[in-house]
Amino acid sequence: MGLQWRNWSGSLRFTPREQAAPADENALRALVDRARRTSTKLRPVGSGHSSSPLVRTEDVLVSLTGLTRTMRRHEDPRLATVSAGVPLGELGEALYEAGLAMDNLGDVDVQSIAGATATGTHGTGLRFGSLSTQVAGVRMVTGTGELLDICAERNADLLPAARLSLGALGVVTRMTLRLNPTYHLRRRSWCSSIAWTLEHLHQLQRQNRNMDFYWYPRTDTTQIRTLNLRGEEPEFGPAGEPRTTETGPSHRTIPRHRELRFEEIEYAIPSEAFHACFAEIRHRVLNRHRVGVVWRILVRTVAEDDIWLSTAYGRATTTIACMQNSSLPYREYFDDVEAVFRQHDGRPHWGKRHSLTARELRGLYPQWDRFAEVRRRLDPDGVFLTPDLARLLEDG
Repeated sequence: MGLQWRNWSGSLRFTPREQAAPADENALRALVDRARRTSTKLRPVGSGHSSSPLVRTEDVLVSLTGLTRTMRRHEDPRLATVSAGVPLGELGEALYEAGLAMDNLGDVDVQSIAGATATGTHGTGLRFGSLSTQVAGVRMVTGTGELLDICAERNADLLPAARLSLGALGVVTRMTLRLNPTYHLRRRSWCSSIAWTLEHLHQLQRQNRNMDFYWYPRTDTTQIRTLNLRGEEPEFGPAGEPRTTETGPSHRTIPRHRELRFEEIEYAIPSEAFHACFAEIRHRVLNRHRVGVVWRILVRTVAEDDIWLSTAYGRATTTIACMQNSSLPYREYFDDVEAVFRQHDGRPHWGKRHSLTARELRGLYPQWDRFAEVRRRLDPDGVFLTPDLARLLEDG
């Protein structure tokens, strides 16, 4: 009661009236029923890695840490149902022991699988979608207190909404993932010039399983990072020997360990607009923010998908993420680059800093109204619709 909650970077802090960690689905249903009867709000929370206020509430904050951790294999050997609250790092180890692995991962593995998929967390690679594309089914307690299983065989019309839902449809308790057999990757990185990187970017993206790069404003240089199956590294690459080389199981080589805390704004733009967008971002950073910007800028790719609120819905996507140490000013910098992203039809990452509301977001997502219809169907009383979420999802 009355304990302050804070996110990973420390930028989001609030004190909910109650923090709950139900021990099972029946206890979770009771929490939802009580919230519905008393007209209070309930928000699920994962590890708190997001910078956006998706989880903020004055009422009840619900953690999944009290639910028993389970993993169940299916008749289809590439399907497994896992607990929604398990952190990605822990999940990766459990899958590895079972001979399985996720298709791709993001740069951080402290997030819960439910939180990562609910916000569209992604890695990089022309052939790989966000983590949400690996979701084959979800089990959730909806806003009416119903325990609902969603999958392609049972209620396929709900799946494009449930795979990335911002926690607006219900509290997810289990997820069924489509997986791969365990595989090992070789990670390599090089330092290069920004001119060489941009000139050869498409070739690097095409020839490597996973490829991204950091641009460092202070030096105007890049760090190029690639991951490939062992023995399948392309001959083409930056000049010189790799700066670092590492080989291991995918869940240990894709994510990076992060000690320093930072704020971040990331937008997903159509891949064909990347060069023009990045050129303007680079120009503004070098001419307006170079003195104050300490952190690098990360460029990644995400494959097109059909998930209604996905930032890669209907288009091959390139993402540009601007970061700043959490102890340093970032608002003026982020506001300036956000204006550029918006000029290029950018969609903001749901879990990171941005200023858009439903009025601007609706035009960016062709299936916006279909998601709204599902949300009102599964949460007719707005149990999960806090003021912050309403600003994102309701036109007014």
